[in-house]
Amino acid sequence: MDPIDMMATDYNCEYLGLSRLCLMENAGKSISDEIAILSTYKYSRPVKIVIFTGSGGNGGDGFVAARHLLNRGFEVDVYALNTADQIKSGDALDNLKILMNLEPRVSRLSVQFIKDSADLDKIKLDNNSPCIVLDCLLGTGIKGKLREKVRKTVELINAINGLRVAIDVPSGLDPLTGEIADIAVDADYTVCFHKVKTGVKLAGEGKVGGIITCDIGIPIEAELFVEGGDLLRLNNRPSSSHKGNNGKILIVGGSLDYYGAPAISAKASIATGADLVYIYTPKSAALPIKSFSEDFIVKEAKGDYLSIDDLDDILEMASKVDAVLIGPGSAQNEDTMKLFNVLAMKIDKPLVLDADALKLVDFSLINKKEDIIITPHYSEFKSFFKNQIPRDIERNLDNIVNLNDDSDFVKVNDKIDALQSITASFDGSVILKGQYDFIFNKNKLKINRTGNPGMTVGGTGDALAGIAVSLLSQGLDSWTSAILAPYLNGKAGDLAMDAQGYGFGAQDLTQYLGAVMANLID
Repeated sequence: MDPIDMMATDYNCEYLGLSRLCLMENAGKSISDEIAILSTYKYSRPVKIVIFTGSGGNGGDGFVAARHLLNRGFEVDVYALNTADQIKSGDALDNLKILMNLEPRVSRLSVQFIKDSADLDKIKLDNNSPCIVLDCLLGTGIKGKLREKVRKTVELINAINGLRVAIDVPSGLDPLTGEIADIAVDADYTVCFHKVKTGVKLAGEGKVGGIITCDIGIPIEAELFVEGGDLLRLNNRPSSSHKGNNGKILIVGGSLDYYGAPAISAKASIATGADLVYIYTPKSAALPIKSFSEDFIVKEAKGDYLSIDDLDDILEMASKVDAVLIGPGSAQNEDTMKLFNVLAMKIDKPLVLDADALKLVDFSLINKKEDIIITPHYSEFKSFFKNQIPRDIERNLDNIVNLNDDSDFVKVNDKIDALQSITASFDGSVILKGQYDFIFNKNKLKINRTGNPGMTVGGTGDALAGIAVSLLSQGLDSWTSAILAPYLNGKAGDLAMDAQGYGFGAQDLTQYLGAVMANLID
């Protein structure tokens, strides 16, 4: 499991009502259980436990483990590299306070704070007496070279004549790649929570020792449901960035009757952080679109609808942007179909296909593209994948997909299986819009639960497409963009609903996107 997936899953538990404090308690108890087993296996009796802790959740796991190990009869020495005011995790601080409240000391507990590297020289351990050392320094959120105090602590841990157990990831080992930039704890065992981290698996036994995986009570829904924790996947905007560094977008769409669609997509793109938005649209739509916002850069097509005559102009514009959205409001005709199919083949930038593009672009031309997102509702989904639906599923697909009882796990899983069998031949990401948005990418699945019945108003799908292309333009891959776009869209819709009831429109929704994206509104 990649570190970012684990961090998002961890935070998502809070949105399901399962506190991270509870998860920390479960993790610490699991450490205690495994250490008791290792102590019996290795030494046939309880031995001294030495725990080195950092300032984050990994350190908090160590504080909890210390408490449970004391109850098992172990003598425990805790060496905290951070004082209470330096602890970054509130849950970790709570558990440190519990240890500090155990005075006068009755249990065999010692807690010492390592204020600087010189304090490490004062630690005297009897190498003739067996002990188990727990590395609770860094966890999954750290990569790169270690700071001096942490580096010296790792050297000390490696020099101790005892059994070394890393918690989640050996400190100094990259949790994603398994590489060691400088130095890492030489672990005899690594205890992983929930799932083995990608870097631990890649590093191999020579770097991480034996791998022990502990269930700490995280439900699978914390992985599958898109929640606020997934906002951790967003890129941070560099303080040194300039105009255009954070996303340039081209939207190809619009028509005489549907000029609002590309405008709403453009508004949503800007609201979610894109720097520049270009819109290529027919003459009949250009002036109304310009009137929507001064932020749009509008280029008029050669005729009253999009056609193959516009190909060269669009390809030139596409070469200068980071991502392209095709389809909103374009309407359907033969010339537009020819244009869209050539664009889908020739544009080598990340793509989003929405609305009429899903009915005009041939599946076989794009099914091997990985940097593409399609955003169909169910009718568009059936049209786009019409030749990919197995016959045994086709006869009953409507009943499977349009389920009315989301508490029946058999029916929900039948729906997922059916949809995945259809989307398996598509290498990009699929956002199937509905009461719950189902997002697929090969064997990967996410479910978005944000949104409300007020979002049946026209234009909310155009906003979704604009968010998706905005995220692509800012460097996120198609899968990450596809899972975040419906969450942001639905959450903004929920806020619009709270403020205006059913009287909100798609443009109202876009006003809340920035605050949702910045996680300013829970």
